[in-house]
Amino acid sequence: MAPTTGNAAETSRRALLKISAPTVLTAVDGLDLRGRAKISAVVGIPLRNLQQRRDVATFAATAPIAAITALLELLAMAPLEKVIAVLGEHADTPNFEQLSEAIDAVSRDGVSIDDVVAVLAFAIAEEFPAAPHCRRLLDERADLNLPELPDVVVTSTLLAPKETDPEIKEQRRRRREDEKKRKRGPTSQRPLRPSKAKPAPKARATSNEPRGAVEESGERRRPMIFTPAELERFDPEHAMVGTVVIVEVPFDATDPSAPEQKSKERPALVVAASADSLLVRPIYSANAPTRNVFQAWRRLGLDHVCYVDDTRVALSVAPSESLGRVGRLTDQEWNSQL
Repeated sequence: MAPTTGNAAETSRRALLKISAPTVLTAVDGLDLRGRAKISAVVGIPLRNLQQRRDVATFAATAPIAAITALLELLAMAPLEKVIAVLGEHADTPNFEQLSEAIDAVSRDGVSIDDVVAVLAFAIAEEFPAAPHCRRLLDERADLNLPELPDVVVTSTLLAPKETDPEIKEQRRRRREDEKKRKRGPTSQRPLRPSKAKPAPKARATSNEPRGAVEESGERRRPMIFTPAELERFDPEHAMVGTVVIVEVPFDATDPSAPEQKSKERPALVVAASADSLLVRPIYSANAPTRNVFQAWRRLGLDHVCYVDDTRVALSVAPSESLGRVGRLTDQEWNSQL
């Protein structure tokens, strides 16, 4: 087995090959990859092909890295939560010994080699602070060593269109020209018409939002349902709606270990606002029955997987320019959290 000294993409592919095919296929089979699913083509089409062809080795070697990373994230999500729970206060930046002990602990509790490989590879792919320690674990532990990728001949990919013979291209061009002439008719019989001026191209709106926050074409933001009291106090169309901000969120219960602490600064998704207040859904690092994975955590630069609560909290915080802002959800990301 070669050491994991390659780039993150190569490590991700080799890790997927290390994970047993039944584990990979079970995860893929649980996905809804039909045309209406909210998933990009560069991820959805390769995964749908994997569902149909059942060839994990070819997928690992040839699929776009976005599809590889998405599948690793799916495989790593549950065991990663267990590793984070064991690391506790060291979860953000564990040293090698702490990470190694956490992996041993979750393995004793039933986390499989497949799960461990998925967690370590996903951390490397996402460049977590502990990524170097993850590489070391993959290298030093024989049961975690990654296999080499097979030699697979790639005939075409989503990112590299097929080459077309120049003669065929020329034939197609001539046919298009002939078709245009046929539709126009003889030049001498065409009436003179004033030419229509083409509309000026629309200026592209500029934004201070981070890269990736551009709204997807064809995607419309779905409205959230509010109570009459919320609508009386807050504006669901406020410009701050959809923004993730850093605010002080009050605890819903007293912490016996620190009864004097009543609130904590954390990210929160603004769902409505007024001139002097915000209505938010807090974002937490731990999961709970009322929370679901915050889909945009990685794009917005949050340092680990986190969860947005269904509960809405009213805060007496004015939506001013000085308010700390993490970024803004796209319409697609907003809809995925409803």
